[in-house]
Amino acid sequence: MAITGLILIGFLLMHMYGNLKMFLGAEEFDQYAEWLKGDILAPALPPGSFIWIFRVFLVAMVVLHLYSAFTLWSRAKAATPSTYQVRKTLSETYSARTMRWGGVILAGLLIFHLAQFTVHSALVNGSFASTYADSPYKMVIGEFSLWWMVLLYAIWITVVTMHVRHGFWSAFTTLGANTSAKARTVLNGCAWAVAVLLFIGFMIMPVAVLFGWIH
Repeated sequence: MAITGLILIGFLLMHMYGNLKMFLGAEEFDQYAEWLKGDILAPALPPGSFIWIFRVFLVAMVVLHLYSAFTLWSRAKAATPSTYQVRKTLSETYSARTMRWGGVILAGLLIFHLAQFTVHSALVNGSFASTYADSPYKMVIGEFSLWWMVLLYAIWITVVTMHVRHGFWSAFTTLGANTSAKARTVLNGCAWAVAVLLFIGFMIMPVAVLFGWIH
């Protein structure tokens, strides 16, 4: 669970970087989107191979992460009070106490997001699906010009960053980095830094579109 979680955090950072290319204009962003779907691995593999290999890999990481979460939950539930005791104190963070439900919410919103920008579902996008399908830049502008879409995205990113903050800390703790009080402080600081970076990095572009700073 720790390894798949860190891989998914790495993907979020890459995705955030790609989103910020919206600030460079339509040509730059559309070229970036086309490059991802085009010839990254060419001529070793046919054009378009990379995006499908990456999607399959990413889905595998999500499935393994969910499977790991279910396995750990099952073990915790099966444990007896003498061997395992759930902490229910005020010192627990909200994100730590809602990691499982946070993961369920993330999965649902991820499906919505894929239908929105990858599948171009008319059910989600309405007229944007056919009108702007030829330009990823215009698709993004069309979607985030809607205030309720930006609000929904903000809720999703908030849940994501809460999940990441606790997940980052837990992953490195599992891998042996939490060895002292100083290490714990540094690790917690890094977890917050990554979470804040992701929140700002993902939200600055939709807000800029909504207020007309990107058009």
